[in-house]
Amino acid sequence: MSVGTGSAPGARRVARPPAPRPGDLGDLGIDPDQLPDGLVVADEQGRVICFNRAAVRIAALPAEQALGRRIESALPLQDLDGRHWWQLTDPYGGLAIRNGQPERNLLLPGGREVLVAARYVRTRPTGPLRRLVVTLRDTEARRRTERSHAELIATVAHELRSPLTSVKGFTATLLRKWERFTDDQKRLMLETVDADADRVTRLIAELLDISRIDSGRLEVRRQPVDIGAAVGRHIQAYVAAGQPADRFLLRIQHPLPDLWADPDKIDQVLSNLLENAVRHGEGTVTIDLTPAPSPREPEHGEHAATSVTVSDEGPGIPEDSMNRVFTRFWRGSKRGGTGLGLYIVKGIVEAHGGTITVGRARAGGAQFRFTLPVGAPAFARDLPRTAR
Repeated sequence: MSVGTGSAPGARRVARPPAPRPGDLGDLGIDPDQLPDGLVVADEQGRVICFNRAAVRIAALPAEQALGRRIESALPLQDLDGRHWWQLTDPYGGLAIRNGQPERNLLLPGGREVLVAARYVRTRPTGPLRRLVVTLRDTEARRRTERSHAELIATVAHELRSPLTSVKGFTATLLRKWERFTDDQKRLMLETVDADADRVTRLIAELLDISRIDSGRLEVRRQPVDIGAAVGRHIQAYVAAGQPADRFLLRIQHPLPDLWADPDKIDQVLSNLLENAVRHGEGTVTIDLTPAPSPREPEHGEHAATSVTVSDEGPGIPEDSMNRVFTRFWRGSKRGGTGLGLYIVKGIVEAHGGTITVGRARAGGAQFRFTLPVGAPAFARDLPRTAR
């Protein structure tokens, strides 16, 4: 196609390349097979001229069987009431003012559900259809997300019911019969209420963390972190709560690189891993702190990261469960918990640019290892070590 740049005779005419058309994605440097969704394009006669790899997978129809066929034959779609979708929408013979169909759930042969949207391409606003562009999306990923959300709601409701029932019961009893209880009885009930309130607070914090992790909004506020001192504080807290001091073994390989991380979130990771080792493991809980290569950029040197390994001497994690440890609702035993802790731990570590793995310790128990890059901001990297 060409356009004139002037109205005078002999005016210079400049050729303009034709606009890319559906089915001509190669002109844009795009291979239809690289698209994540199914793409089906029909020409002005309704015959399929493009049937990409995702469409082959979703429709379970080889491309060579689809190309050249009428689109209603290649994709015999029905709505959820069993009506033929192509007869209902009639893209080639229907209203010329329509420009497409919004995404909706339709059924492929065999009753498999798929999300379908259509775009009508015309040469002029009310002209005949030149191309019919249809996108297909598998609903399985959406169904998994919906199931995960439903499980999360059910788990949260279950976990909230118990402490809230306890809080309500004790506070109602105290309000009605305050004079009948001794000071020791009142203290015991109030301590129970306080513990249950802490449990609810922790659960709400977990939900907020999950929301931020899933949406990619988990903020990391980096500061210098003494990882050895942080582990030491957690060990002292367990000893103060009644655990024998000789149950914990902290080994530090010096010198450790300076670690810049979010101290509160690192405390959360350490708390979860140590709690798992103490609650579900047996024998000595060993924590090893060592310098390590950067988890994602090993070429930056062998001391560009800090590795923390927490292992115990318990029964460990079965091999067939190791690939599910960091998923939502995984529980290593029936002894309580929401099954969300390790999912959050993985999200926090990855938000720092680190990695976390699970395996079997030499003594046979579970072994968790997470590695965090140094992560120092530019101004800190330029300072001499003694000035940090």
